Amino acid sequence: MATEPHPPAVQRVADAAAAKGLKVKIVRTEKSARSAEEAAEAVGAQVGQIVKSLVFRGKDSGKPHLLLVSGANRVEESTMMEALGEALERPDAAYVREVTGFAIGGVAPLGATSQIAVYMDEDLFQFATVWAAAGSPNHVFEVVPLQLRSATGATLGPVR
Repeated sequence: MATEPHPPAVQRVADAAAAKGLKVKIVRTEKSARSAEEAAEAVGAQVGQIVKSLVFRGKDSGKPHLLLVSGANRVEESTMMEALGEALERPDAAYVREVTGFAIGGVAPLGATSQIAVYMDEDLFQFATVWAAAGSPNHVFEVVPLQLRSATGATLGPVR
């Protein structure tokens, strides 16, 4: 894994982390870290330690929701409907890029180009550190779950 220089989207993540007082080292993986399995292999972590940053759209409100989900978990719609107060739908790639400034596969928990409500999977707290995308499919960073929650202002709860 190599470091620097960062592409603009990755630099936005680094700047957002610094602005929140989060000291992270963004690393570039040699292989793609587009999926949780690929990311875990690339950094030598368990799949559950990978933070999937998933963008959903509220079915009624049209509001974006960013779900930070353990790589070992799948989002259960009924659980999320109860937690967020509305059903969610999977938006297309254009919507994800519009509300986050990131392409699918590189959506980061920090550095979005618009305000997004963040919800964090409580299962991520099973680990001392977790790994999240940093603005591209080949850039990731390691972080303590509590620090990630603080930096994102995430609501914590179950996703399944």
